[in-house]
Formats: sequence, structure tokens, C-alpha cells
Amino acid sequence: MSRSTSKSEATVAIRYVDRKTAESVLRAVEPDNLVIPEGIRLDSSVIGDTLTVQVECARGLGSLVATLDDLLSCIQAAENALGGIT
Repeated sequence: MSRSTSKSEATVAIRYVDRKTAESVLRAVEPDNLVIPEGIRLDSSVIGDTLTVQVECARGLGSLVATLDDLLSCIQAAENALGGIT
């Protein structure tokens, strides 16, 4: 029995107090995105004071959710390291 998986997408956008903070968080999480499993694509950017990460996943919805969970955990750790930004 073959299992078909469709492409799932999500966008995470987080607004910070300023552009410098958004860029600092992006730089902190970028090393985690150097080796990405096949079938997952991440595109991150900072526009103004907003960090945006687009995730495309062809590995099923569960994999997309796991990727988002990991991404948000890394962002939270970066925020904590920068001084508890909320």
C-alpha cells in the first residue's frame, strides 16, 4: 500500500521591539537550519522589526508540526539568551 504525502506550508512571523533584535534572533537560529532533512525547505528573513520564517514540507503534516515545534523552541532559546525578550 503506497502512502501519498502532499506538501504542507506554514509561515511564522514574530514582531520584535526593533530590527536589530529580529536580526539577532535570526542569526541565532540560522545555524540550526544548515542541515535540513530532504523534503523540508526553510526561508527566513527580517523585514523591519519582524522575523518571518516560511516552512514548506513534503514529508507529511506530522513532520511539518515537528519542524515548527523545533523552530519555535530554538527561537525561544535565542530570545532567552538575548535577555528574555517577549
